[in-house]
Formats: sequence, structure tokens, C-alpha cells
Amino acid sequence: MGKKEQKEKKEKPLDRMTAKELRELALTIPEISGVHGMNKAELLAAIKEVRGIVDDKAKKSDVSVRDTKKKIQGLKLLKTEAHESKDMAKADLLRRRISRLKKKTRRAA
Repeated sequence: MGKKEQKEKKEKPLDRMTAKELRELALTIPEISGVHGMNKAELLAAIKEVRGIVDDKAKKSDVSVRDTKKKIQGLKLLKTEAHESKDMAKADLLRRRISRLKKKTRRAA
């Protein structure tokens, strides 16, 4: 057996796979549906659930990027309202809060 054939037989760890690789793997599993609409975290969770793999690692945060971005949108609306009402202190506070949340989304992605 050549080195290339040995590499193909050995499967990469799920956490190291790209979203595209995970999607291809999930397509081969009949229990998982809606594969193309899932992101990497959702694909990992679905594959691990089907295979019976339990994650012992503690997550960094329970908040997903999508939820954080929804919060940012809501805060942006509040910030524009504060600017319109000439409440600059509140607008500055909201600007800093939005900035912090944006940094969290960059770290989580």
C-alpha cells in the first residue's frame, strides 16, 4: 500500500474538517436532512449525534454568531434613536457595546 492510500483510509477528525467536507460526509448519512442549509457547527453537532459521539469540551459561549448579530442590529436601531434625540452619552455607550459584540463575533467565527 502506498502512502496516499493509507492517508485516504484514515479519516480526518471531525473538528478539523471544513464545512464542505462535513457536508459531503453528512450527505452519506440518511438520518440527517437539510444538510445544505447548515453551517459548520450545526453539521458537526448533527454528525456527532448520529454517530453517538459526546462532546466533553466546554463551549466558549452558548451564544451563536447569528444571535449576536441580531443583538447588534437591535442596538444599532437604539443608537440611531439616541442620535436623533441628541442623547450623545447613550449613543456612545451603545457604540461601545456594539463594538464589543462585533469583536465577539470575529472570535467565534
